[in-house]
Amino acid sequence: MRSFLILAPLLLFSIIMHAQKLKPIVYQDGSQKLQGMMTDNAAKHKAAVLILPAWKGIDKEAEQAALDLAKEGYVAFIADIYGEGNVPKDNTEASRIATQYKTDFLAYQHRISIALETLKKQGVDPQKIAVIGYCFGGTGALEAARAGLPVQGVISIHGGLARPGERPVKEIKTKVLVEHPAADKSVSKEDYENFMLEMNTAKADWQIITYAHCGHTFTNPESPDYNALMAQRAWAHTLLFLKELLK
Repeated sequence: MRSFLILAPLLLFSIIMHAQKLKPIVYQDGSQKLQGMMTDNAAKHKAAVLILPAWKGIDKEAEQAALDLAKEGYVAFIADIYGEGNVPKDNTEASRIATQYKTDFLAYQHRISIALETLKKQGVDPQKIAVIGYCFGGTGALEAARAGLPVQGVISIHGGLARPGERPVKEIKTKVLVEHPAADKSVSKEDYENFMLEMNTAKADWQIITYAHCGHTFTNPESPDYNALMAQRAWAHTLLFLKELLK
């Protein structure tokens, strides 16, 4: 009987975590309607993670990441960067729209900041928030750091590292982790080296983990680049970094 009493709370916790779902959160940027997705474990003073999705908007990888983060005890909120009526229909359209935001980085930073404020309004601990981004969202995670948004750290997962040389470098106070696939053809050697120079110039607390034999979207099970072992390692590194930032 005693062993059952010990195991029962653990079993109940496991059931609750596996029953975790996502719910829509509607918010606004002026007249533009945005609809993010949030785990249903929101609670006051709880650590939270803002997820920035890849170039086609909220997808299965972002949703699974949110659910997995909820199992770890975090509140997770997936941002809607594009807004209602602007979700790309194919890769060509996604490339065009994502490029617009990368070029107009202030607009991208603005949409991220609105998502961050929406997350805070859900009652989470504003002093314990991190940002994770995939692909286009990985670029966004770096933009969150460059903008000085009030988060403890950012994680860029196969994100773009390019940055116009004429753009001024500002001090970066938030911690930065880049999870970089070694065979990512979208990131040139020059981009990689310039990014390191930028981080050092910005006096950032930064690190890059490079994963061998991996193409661009190596963490996405639906991608031909998917590398299950390296994706598992990347997730372990993500959780380790979040523990440092938020626990």
